[in-house]
Amino acid sequence: MGLVNGSRGAAGDASRGAPGGSAPQGSGRRKTPNQALTLAAMLLAVAMIFVDQTIVSIAAPNIIQELSLSSSGMQRVVNAYLLALAAFFALGGRLADIFGHRRVMMTGTLLFAASSVLCGSVPTGDFAQSWLVIFRATQGLGAALIFPAALAVVIGAFPVDERGRALAVFFVLAGALTALGPLLGGLLTAWSWRAIFWVNVPVAVLSLVLTAVARIPNIQRPERVDVPGAVLVATGVGMSVLGLQQASTWGWSAPTTWACIIGGLVLLALFCRHELRTDQPLLKLRVFRDRAFTADVLVLFFAMLAFVPVMFFASVYAQISLSSSPDQAGLYLLYFFVGFGVSAQWGGRILDKRGARPAMRLGTAVGCVGFALWAGKLTELSPHDQWPYACLAGAGLGLLLSPASTDAVNRAIDASYGEVTGITQTVRNYAAAVGMAIFGTILIHAMTSRVTETLVTKGMSASEAQGAARGIAEAITGHPDDHQPTGAGQTATAIRSAGQAIRMDFAEANQWVFYGMSIALGMAFLCTLLHPGTRVTGETTETAETAAVRQERTAH
Repeated sequence: MGLVNGSRGAAGDASRGAPGGSAPQGSGRRKTPNQALTLAAMLLAVAMIFVDQTIVSIAAPNIIQELSLSSSGMQRVVNAYLLALAAFFALGGRLADIFGHRRVMMTGTLLFAASSVLCGSVPTGDFAQSWLVIFRATQGLGAALIFPAALAVVIGAFPVDERGRALAVFFVLAGALTALGPLLGGLLTAWSWRAIFWVNVPVAVLSLVLTAVARIPNIQRPERVDVPGAVLVATGVGMSVLGLQQASTWGWSAPTTWACIIGGLVLLALFCRHELRTDQPLLKLRVFRDRAFTADVLVLFFAMLAFVPVMFFASVYAQISLSSSPDQAGLYLLYFFVGFGVSAQWGGRILDKRGARPAMRLGTAVGCVGFALWAGKLTELSPHDQWPYACLAGAGLGLLLSPASTDAVNRAIDASYGEVTGITQTVRNYAAAVGMAIFGTILIHAMTSRVTETLVTKGMSASEAQGAARGIAEAITGHPDDHQPTGAGQTATAIRSAGQAIRMDFAEANQWVFYGMSIALGMAFLCTLLHPGTRVTGETTETAETAAVRQERTAH
């Protein structure tokens, strides 16, 4: 890409109220935002997004039980949020640039809070699943408006020489807030699972109040919205992930499965073609000409295949195989986040001193090994034997996520930060939805196979065992001891007598999922080899070797 001015995209984004640059409307002089209040307000807003990616996983068994959902139905509820995030992040970044970062962030926060209230007010009955899916999707839309706008607000609030530290704090704290999901989810679920949604309301109110007090200017760029591009990317993402998600139900050989997957990918290809030909695209895809940016995005894609799904699958594993309560499952996930939180600090320091490539290589390698070792310990059914490997897996992701995200955003060239964030966050959340779909399919298939074998050994016929195993795999509540089938029939008797064996079956099925996450981190490591090792400074892009020479000369 040639020289990349580390401040050019940010400065342009902060100064261009309209083509050619303009001050915020309604003021002859640009206001100076309160930096501390601005950072706090934006962190509170994105905290809702990160917490909601994990908090629902802890409450999933309780939601399944009270609303009579299936396991696959609950995954659709989780995926609705991730799908909307992935589908509308590109549009959210563009709208933030056009209508103003502060305004879009506040609009997204209001939408998110209102959707949270409605999710927590879901009625019981046949419409419960549809209700949750709809309003989890509108939550995702609100989140897609919040994140790129909030990031751009933080960038605009800090001068170039302070922006690196501010972004490091933003990414590290935002990522660390994900750890609150399991803990908060466990505590709130003990009272009522509906509270996991209602807790977003006071957080949203506080964020909006701080935003108003911080005097954040509303910088605008009055340009048109690429409606055809927005429709193509949203539809393409939705169709392809729907096909992956439903593959376990429809079957991998079903025409509808592949029609959705292939149709979605075709639409995404058409989206890329359209974006390259239009004058004012939704996303400036030519930023992919920078090999480092492409490597960053690929690393984020494969890392996110594991990062969000591990919350769901690890929490359900804790409640099924370890017979943990929801709050105990939150503590189980804390092992992972201890490693994540500590290593994220190291990742930021490595980024500042040596660039993103060393942090990403170390993180992907550590994560790959950590998930593989963790998978091998799942069948021991002891969290005390697993915690070092859960920490190691979390440490790997902590090392790489912030450097990869920050390095990608720093390479914004003449595209705005809203647009570049739209690209990276679309990829991240699309990958999370794909990971949920693929690993969910693997888990149900492996679980059904193992439970079938267990029930056959208890005297059931192969056909009866397979049907019962499928039902168990899709209707797991997380409390098998409390919800065993009643009755004196052969099926109920066999399932009751196989309770401990089924918990082991679930652990063995999860091993396939965790080994898959290890493979995803291995693929991410291969993608780090594409990174040229350049790093963005305040003036130019320099190689790691050049940086080392510069630091040595400075020392002498």
